[in-house]
Amino acid sequence: MGVGDGSGRTDEDWMHWALELAQRAAAGGEVPIGAVLVKDGEPVGQGWNRPIADQDPTAHAEIIALRDAGRRLGNYRLPGTTLYVSLEPCVMCAGALVHARVARVVYGAADPKGGACGSVFGLLPSDFRLNHRVEWAGGVLAELCGDLLRAFFRERR
Repeated sequence: MGVGDGSGRTDEDWMHWALELAQRAAAGGEVPIGAVLVKDGEPVGQGWNRPIADQDPTAHAEIIALRDAGRRLGNYRLPGTTLYVSLEPCVMCAGALVHARVARVVYGAADPKGGACGSVFGLLPSDFRLNHRVEWAGGVLAELCGDLLRAFFRERR
């Protein structure tokens, strides 16, 4: 079992939630990535990829979840939160996580083409002089997360 969050839920439990959100993206013809932001064992924000539907290149699952949490909590700073996302965040999303002061990111599948947690770029495990450091862990339910993405792209070919 994975790390707990005090609610009795594990990293794997929250990643299953993110995968359910990713299915919503797939149902809308979007790349199936989902994200849920958790604080004190409770979900405070969620999102799934929507760049096509929203005609917005920034509408990644992570950004949508951060926006949702910001509205719910009434603050653009989200300290003490953990983001669970089915694919390793890109550079844009990693930057947003730093600026939002998210404490931890847990991702499923690594992104060998654009991941910013070390696969391609190292923004979260950063030696840069960023004003906040985000802890991260990868590979949680990686096979399930990767299978969902592979199936989506296989259907598109």
